[in-house]
Amino acid sequence: MRILSKKQVKELVLYSPQHIARMEKAGTFPKRIQLGPNRVGWVEDEVLDWLQPRLESR
Repeated sequence: MRILSKKQVKELVLYSPQHIARMEKAGTFPKRIQLGPNRVGWVEDEVLDWLQPRLESR
């Protein structure tokens, strides 16, 4: 399992951090993991699973 940083997620999905946070709140994007007091990450497989249907529907 690999954990992606905020920067890596932003580069992968091409959305701003604010938009990613809005989608998380709405339940349409994988939830972040609190790694420490000032550090968050996302499970890479969850982000890729979210991205896959978008790639297939193009």
